[in-house]
Amino acid sequence: MAEAGKPVAVLGAGAWGTGLACALAARHGVVLWARDAAQAESMARGRCNPRYLPEIGFPRALEVTADLAAAATGAELLLLATPVAGLRELLTRLAALGLATMPGLVWLCKGFEQDSGQLPHQIVEAVLGVHSRCGALSGPSFALEVARGLPCALTLAARDAEFARQAAAGVHGGRIRVYYSDDLVGVELGGALKNVIAIAVGLCDGLALGQNARAALITRGLTEITRLGLALGGRAETFQGLAGAGDLILTATGDLSRNRRVGLELAQGKTLDAVLSGLGHVAEGVRSAREASRLAAAHGVDMPITAAVLDVLEGRLDSVGAVERLLARDPRGEGFER
Repeated sequence: MAEAGKPVAVLGAGAWGTGLACALAARHGVVLWARDAAQAESMARGRCNPRYLPEIGFPRALEVTADLAAAATGAELLLLATPVAGLRELLTRLAALGLATMPGLVWLCKGFEQDSGQLPHQIVEAVLGVHSRCGALSGPSFALEVARGLPCALTLAARDAEFARQAAAGVHGGRIRVYYSDDLVGVELGGALKNVIAIAVGLCDGLALGQNARAALITRGLTEITRLGLALGGRAETFQGLAGAGDLILTATGDLSRNRRVGLELAQGKTLDAVLSGLGHVAEGVRSAREASRLAAAHGVDMPITAAVLDVLEGRLDSVGAVERLLARDPRGEGFER
C-alpha cells in the first residue's frame, strides 16, 4: 500500500497536514486538499502555506486542490489531517463520494470529539461502519521540523495488524521512521492525554517552579495516562513508546507545543479565552481534559494532575492553587494502580 511513487492524498491543510505532505512528496505523488477554495488557490499560486507554515516552500511533486473528489479518487492512502472536530464531517463527505473502493484511511488527529466524547476510531466506525483498512498515525512530531526534513519517528496503529504494517511502510522513508502496532486504542489515548499533561507542565514552567518539578509532572503524568489507558484496553508498552512517553516529552517541553503554550500563558494570568484567541491553532488538550476526567471517574482511575488542569481551565482554581493542591496530596506507593 502506498509504495514509493504511489498516490497519497493528505486531506487537511493545517500545519501537520502540510508538513507531512511536503515530506512525503519526495517519494510519492501527493495531493494536499484544503477545504477552503481561496486557501487552496493561494497555496497553489504561492507554493507555500502562508497561514500555517509560511517558512516552507512546496516541493514540485506536491499538488494542491480544494476538490475533495479529485484528491481522493485514485489515491491508495488517504491521510486525514483535520482536527478531531472536523473528522466526522470529512468522513461524511468521503462516504458521499461513492468511491468504488474506499482507500486505506489513516487519521493524524489526536483527542476526543467534543460532544460525543468519542475517539477518532469510534467516529470512523460511526460514519463508515467497521472498516478494517484504517488506523491512526501518532508520535512526537512537530510539523515544522517534519516539513524541514528533520528526523522523526512515529507509530501507525490499526486493529488489522497487516494494514498497520502496509500503511506504515507507505509513510516510512527518508527522515521519517514509522513503527507499526495493533494497539489502536492505546495509541489514540496516548495522543489525546499527553496534551492535558503538557498544559500542566506549561503551568509549572510559567510559574518558574524549576526543572525538578517539570520532571516530576512528566513522570507522574505518564503514570496517569497509563492508568486510564490500561483501564480502557490499551497496552502498557504502548504508553512507554513513541505514542505515549515520546509524544508526551515533546509536547510538554518543546517550544513549538501549542498545549504547553496554553499552560505558560495561563500561568501569566491570561484568561483561557484570550490564550486561545491568540493561539491561532487548535489546542486539543483543552477539550481533552474534560473527557479524560469523565472517563477517569467512570472507571475509578485516579488522575489528580488531569483534574487540576481541568479545574484551572474551567476557572475553579488558579495556577498556584492547582500546584498547592497537588503538593498537599498524601504520600502513596508509586505505580500504575488505579
